[in-house]
Amino acid sequence: MCKMKESDQKCNNSCDWKMGFRFSDEEKVEKLKNSISISRSRMKLWMTRAITTVLLWTCFVHLMALGELWRPKLFITWPSRCFHFDSPMPLQSSSSLPYNVFLPPKRIYRNNGYLMVSCNGGLNQMRAAICDMVAIARYLNLTLIVPNLDKTSFWADPSDFEDVFDIDHFVLSLRDEVRILRKLPLRLERRFESKTIYSLSPISWSNISYYHNQILPLFQKYKVVHLNKTDARLANNRLPIELQKLRCRVNFNALRFTSRIEELGRKVVQMLRNKGPFLVLHLRYEMDMLAFSGCTRGCNNDEVDELTRMRYAYPWWKEKVIDSELKRKEGLCPLTPEETSLVLSALGIDPNVQIYIASGEIYGGDRRMESLASAFPNLVRKETLLKPSDLRFFQNHSSQMAALDYLVSLESDIFVPTYDGNMAKVVEGHRRFLGYKKTILLDRKLVVSLIDQYDNGLLGWDEFSSAMKEAHSNRDGSSKKRVVIPDRPKEEDYFYTNPHECLEAWEEPLRSS
Repeated sequence: MCKMKESDQKCNNSCDWKMGFRFSDEEKVEKLKNSISISRSRMKLWMTRAITTVLLWTCFVHLMALGELWRPKLFITWPSRCFHFDSPMPLQSSSSLPYNVFLPPKRIYRNNGYLMVSCNGGLNQMRAAICDMVAIARYLNLTLIVPNLDKTSFWADPSDFEDVFDIDHFVLSLRDEVRILRKLPLRLERRFESKTIYSLSPISWSNISYYHNQILPLFQKYKVVHLNKTDARLANNRLPIELQKLRCRVNFNALRFTSRIEELGRKVVQMLRNKGPFLVLHLRYEMDMLAFSGCTRGCNNDEVDELTRMRYAYPWWKEKVIDSELKRKEGLCPLTPEETSLVLSALGIDPNVQIYIASGEIYGGDRRMESLASAFPNLVRKETLLKPSDLRFFQNHSSQMAALDYLVSLESDIFVPTYDGNMAKVVEGHRRFLGYKKTILLDRKLVVSLIDQYDNGLLGWDEFSSAMKEAHSNRDGSSKKRVVIPDRPKEEDYFYTNPHECLEAWEEPLRSS
């Protein structure tokens, strides 16, 4: 009995110990399960919060974007206008102002390749080319690499894109139309380091079908294509309305100059405004223009020889013999300073008005400017209005200097170009866009004919002045429909001179679906 009891007691003790062990294990397992369950719950809660936050933020961004697109016209900040000096606001950098609080949403599309661009020519030639290349990239679903500016032309300007234009504004303001990168992605850079990127010059004045049928297959084959001469590569007419409006959007909004250029431009305009109305004279009588055109009216023999040598030094300029007088009578030469003086006087321009000369160095210097300065003594230039320290960053940078003249030209009460070069054309179109600001468009063929008759005594001053005024009564830069000449695109009105598709009152930013 005792043995049984002892054995039973041992059994019971043993069982109790084993049971206790089991109970301890079960408790640990239970605790572990509870711990895992709690961790999972916390993870789910964290994930739920994170996803909710992302969704709410996404909704917020889209709502803001929609608000930007659909808010009333009164509050639309795009398209931007030029400087406004009527406001009592203090002068400050446009880049410091909240020009666009909400960015447009990114456009999502299948990328067909990367478009590299090398622009050629002066500032406004390159400006128009950039607008065309953005439109082409948009139409072909390409990623645009920020264009390279011309550094090999006569001006040898070392400026990069970001030295002239606000690159951040350019990229971000167009993000709903086209993806723009500052440079090729690293993987493609490495891939093409040892290879030559496929490069070509597109055919001038081409319709969009040319780019779809002949250029797009090149991207499908090579992935990266370099277009290396981009001026006048897109037609003036017969393009989809969305592309025409996109060209305007780039030109009048996305291509904003750097804050340094805009601040200085605002300063010059304010200095002129403080003294009253002013006229901007785009006197295209610089050495490069005369050499290129072969126009030598008023030059002595040494100057004629110098200009001829210069023309032959640049193989892409006209190397043929040019009859300067014949070309002048056809209206194909820029007016000389002497001719310009007669024209302004005959048109009745107040001799005391401020005239801002928008140009580089006039060929022949003070000698050639004597008659103009005598008739209009209030001639000024950026170099005479500003201190040398103001212009030190712009010296030897022709594009930046031209950008300054461009801004002042837009704000002038009257703009008078003496030649229909790229700046004259683009400024004329921009002034049309800004509300048909007066631009006197000289009929040079008629002008030189009237001047010759006056110089030869065939016309008196009153007759000469009346004929000049009558001939230009309707040539003031007002609205008109662009001329279309099938199969002769070079003779049509230039799109950037008269972008009539973009001159209506827009109800919302120019976009395509």
